[in-house]
Amino acid sequence: MSEKDVNVIVLAAGNGSRMRSNLPKVLHNVAGKAMIDWVLDAVSPLNPAQLITITGVGAQAVKAHVGDRSDFVTQEQQLGTGHAVQQAYPKLKNSQGVTLIMAGDTPMFRTETLADLVAEHQRSNSAVTVLTALAEDPTGYGRIVRGDDGSVLKIVEQKDASVTERRIREINTGVYVFDNQLLFDALTRVKNDNVQSEFYLPDTLDILRQAGHTIRAHQLHDFTESLGVNDRVALAVANETMFQRINRQHMLNGVELVDPKNTYIDAGVVIGQDTLVEPGVTIQGQTVIGADSTITHGSRILDSQIGDRTTVTDSQIEASVVGDDVTIGPYAHLRPNAELADKVHIGNYVEVKSAQIGEASKVGHLTYVGNATVGKDVNIGAGTIFVNYDGVHKFHTEVGDRAFIGSNTKIIAPVKIGDEAITAAGSTITDDVPEHAMGIARGRQQNKADFWDRMPHKKDS
Repeated sequence: MSEKDVNVIVLAAGNGSRMRSNLPKVLHNVAGKAMIDWVLDAVSPLNPAQLITITGVGAQAVKAHVGDRSDFVTQEQQLGTGHAVQQAYPKLKNSQGVTLIMAGDTPMFRTETLADLVAEHQRSNSAVTVLTALAEDPTGYGRIVRGDDGSVLKIVEQKDASVTERRIREINTGVYVFDNQLLFDALTRVKNDNVQSEFYLPDTLDILRQAGHTIRAHQLHDFTESLGVNDRVALAVANETMFQRINRQHMLNGVELVDPKNTYIDAGVVIGQDTLVEPGVTIQGQTVIGADSTITHGSRILDSQIGDRTTVTDSQIEASVVGDDVTIGPYAHLRPNAELADKVHIGNYVEVKSAQIGEASKVGHLTYVGNATVGKDVNIGAGTIFVNYDGVHKFHTEVGDRAFIGSNTKIIAPVKIGDEAITAAGSTITDDVPEHAMGIARGRQQNKADFWDRMPHKKDS
């Protein structure tokens, strides 16, 4: 048979009360991506004819986050999954294709799994195909009761299952592919005569079976894909599972993770071959790390680019660009818009923000560099502060190539320090220092002879 158009409905209308959060449930992050982003990214390669997200509680936040990646329909009252799907009828009523339905709080499904489900449904010519999984412990899940021919006779919930049915390990994942016209016809016959007075999507299966249609099941290979998120405990499980999946792929790509169970790498992070990542490291956002680098225990890197053969030791890096053969830390902090050229050294307790530091320059320790352009081969001594803020405005400092900034220098911006210029240790520099000159700005030392004898403790003795 020829393939039919595929529509997708993503259910994202629930209030997620068990999350105990003001944020809509589907916007909670798993491995650095909102759950609904995982779902949309999984279904998008299916090239759906129509992709519709059902919103409800928190609709505006969900729409703002998703943007133009989906059409939207609002479920004004939360009256069950069947009622939610029914809201899409005006958009899908003329479709002769098939409709994939899944929840927005199921971030673990892979595109390959969903594509296989749709293909199986297309081949079987069934009214509906249910995605199922084998659970080691199926407690709490709806069980799949099959007939001798492998078709689905019914889905029985835990509370309604007999002793025999409770032994069934095949469970319902809540993902379905329907013949679109049969779906909406069945939904008109769903009743809400249950404890919750809600219209349940799974009730359509029994309606279709009684009408003589075949219900099939397609079993996925990896049970963890079926994990949904209803509370913070499940969210932690989803994060743990996704981090393991991501870490495994990095290791297969040639990255060395010393302890992958305690390494947290977001989706979208790129790491080069032979880079070593120690335990307790968090790498987030759109970070790219080159080859042969080392990221040691306790480091956190966010939305940054790190070059090849660079070592980051127990440090924090945010929205920064770092070149090749750079050493950072321990306990350094690169804040947004820090740019380090190749072979730069940033030592312990150094903070850099909105500053460019040239090739082979060194900022050893206990220093703040902000709103500055630092040239090549510059040495910045311990305790130096680039004083860039007057309480209202930020000002810029420029330091030329091969300059030497003495320890405990205070540079009051705006200042330009020329090539191969020097500042004397302990100086407060308020004016430009020309090329090859030394800037000295400190009071002269005075020694008071025999001052020890004047000390109070001497008199008391």
